[in-house]
Parts: sequence; C-alpha cells; structure tokens
Amino acid sequence: MEKVAEGFKGEKAIVTPYNIRNLQRENNITKQLFVSHIGYYPRAQFHFREREQGTNENVFIYCEEGCGWIAYNGEKHILNKNQAFILPANEKHAYGADEVNPWSIYWIHFCGESVTMFSSIIGKIISLEESDKSRYDDRFLLFEEMFQNLEMGYNPENLEYVSFCLMHFLASLKYINQFREIKKVRETDFVQKSISYMKENMETKITLEDIAQHVNYSASHFSALFSERTSYAPMEYYNQLKIQRACSYLQFSDLKIKEIAFRLGYYDQFHFSKAFTKEMEITPKEYRSRYK
Repeated sequence: MEKVAEGFKGEKAIVTPYNIRNLQRENNITKQLFVSHIGYYPRAQFHFREREQGTNENVFIYCEEGCGWIAYNGEKHILNKNQAFILPANEKHAYGADEVNPWSIYWIHFCGESVTMFSSIIGKIISLEESDKSRYDDRFLLFEEMFQNLEMGYNPENLEYVSFCLMHFLASLKYINQFREIKKVRETDFVQKSISYMKENMETKITLEDIAQHVNYSASHFSALFSERTSYAPMEYYNQLKIQRACSYLQFSDLKIKEIAFRLGYYDQFHFSKAFTKEMEITPKEYRSRYK
C-alpha cells in the first residue's frame, strides 16, 4: 500500500492503489462511498496544493489546530480550529496552511455513487462549535477506524467497513445535532424536550395538551411546530414510541401481550394488536416469534 510523505513530523497517509479503487467501484457496498486517500498532517508548515482541474475525488479537510485557507468557486475561505470543508470533485481549487499559525489537518479523498447525499455540506465551511456535547473524540475515532482498517489491508471486509465508517463520519457533519444527541439532550429545544417527556410517560396516559404544557406552548402552536420539525403529528410520534417500546417488551421480556397492552395504555389486547400491526406490518405474536 502506498504512503505519501509530505515532510510533516508525525504525519501519516494512505493512498489506495488504482486496482483497489476499481474493486471499490464494483462492490455493492463500497461503490456508494469509498476512501481513496486518507491522512493526517500535524503543524503542516508551508502546506500548499493548487489543482487547476480539481481532482477525481471529493476532498475533505478538517482543521484540528491552527488555521489555513481554501480557495474555491472564486472565494477564499479561512479555515480555523474545529472547522471543515469539502471540495467537490473535478473543480478548480487551492488550499494551504497559514504562514504564522499553520494548520493540523485530517483529510480524506472520497468518491462514490451516493456523494450527492452530502451535497448540502459540500463547498462551504462546516463549523463545529465547542460544547459539552461536541463529541470531537468520537469523530476522530471514526477517522482512526478508517485509517487503521486500511492499514490492515484491502480485503473486501475491511473496505466495506471503511465505507460504512465514512458514511457515519460524513453524517456526523451533516446531522450535527443528531450526532450530539447521544451526549446530552438539548433541554432548550422544545422538540427534544417534548420527546423526552413522551418517553418518560410511555406507560401513563398523556394528552397533546399535557405535552404542549410541558414545553410551555399552546396545543395548536406546539402541534404545528412539532409537525414541521419532525414530519409527524405529536400524538402520532408518541404512538410510534409506544410501538417501539412494545417491540422491546416482546423481544426482551416474558410479559404477555395483554400485559404489554395494559402497560402501554391501550384499551385492550385487540386495540394494541391492531395498532402494532398497522405500524410493524406483523402482529405482536409474529414479532415475538420472529425476534425473541
């Protein structure tokens, strides 16, 4: 496997061979998104790249420390700590480290049939502000997962795993709030606060008014805002959470179906089974038989 030296102390880089990239384009999993180059340059003084025709891959750059600049689409962007940029394939660009405070960067070249899934974050600065739920370390671990698996060789399992890691990595930039939810629920966000309330009251009967009152909204205003944010009416979302909890009971407990129905506030086993089947397309009994 080819490693590229840039002269930066502590650097590391891997460039996959062209024949491996051809395999990645043919594999049903890796052809969606795959890594062709990956590396880390610490304190990359005098680092500079200029490509008049761009490159065949999309180029991801994440500034860990220091700063640098990116010239793209007639604009010059300054990239500071905890900011990232994705340059689209086959478009003119240039980038380099700041002369006084050179950047340390994680970088990835990637391509695939599903790049457009991330078009909303390509060609502009992605800022990852610091907070108690930033999960920077988790994102760096994903990078290391990709790098170390490629270091272990190019067998199909390694390449497929790296592709899944890349999807997760890019998703953590596109869906920043969702990536951070595992760390801490945003109590200031009325949607997250209302969903937490729903989950805490899965086994008690609550109404739309109860949920709206919990987040200090009128029922009508809350319902409109919640539907806009989630694409579901509040009580529809609440009932989906109930079915999710029911699945857990069916799979991991010995509760009878009528006991689950009672626990989740359904009138009787019949109404529970009807609601469950509508959502899951199999009956509670079939679900338990299939997954327990």
